[in-house]
Amino acid sequence: MSVLPIYTYGAPVLRKKARTVTAASDGILRLVIDMFETMHKAQGIGLAATQVGSLERVLVVDLSEMEGYGELRPMTMINPEVISREDRSTMEEGCLSIPEVRADVERAETILVKYRDANLQECELRASGLLGRVILHEIDHLNGVLFVDHLDPDLRLVHAEKLKKIEKGEIEVGYPIVTAQNQMV
Repeated sequence: MSVLPIYTYGAPVLRKKARTVTAASDGILRLVIDMFETMHKAQGIGLAATQVGSLERVLVVDLSEMEGYGELRPMTMINPEVISREDRSTMEEGCLSIPEVRADVERAETILVKYRDANLQECELRASGLLGRVILHEIDHLNGVLFVDHLDPDLRLVHAEKLKKIEKGEIEVGYPIVTAQNQMV
């Protein structure tokens, strides 16, 4: 298992759309294992492959340390697709790729998502609350969308200085990162 560096705001890979995984492979399994290791090291609850520089449609979620979610097992979602959305709610979000920036984001309250598990078995899950939100946040990453893209222009302006510092690599976090400044193009 390896802890991978997390790409931060401004890194071009975060704006790319991930490609569909077509076959199970040792590479995909290794990616999933490393993503869990990376997410846990960074004390996150969700991570998309694009955040670690891989353009595969893979995300991982682990809410087991969150109050009320102790029974929920960590999950891998390959090629996730939202089938339906119900209601709306607003909740504060943050992101390992945008450290120290948090803002209220409106999203669907309940979703039905179709995906493949780590064995590429087809699955469906109805998720609401924090679980649904994390899945939507990570699927956004797989589509090149960041949570700050959901903010109205005035609120983005409030965070503009911090986003610029992240883009310049002027941040300190407790996990390995690749900034837009030190990324090899």
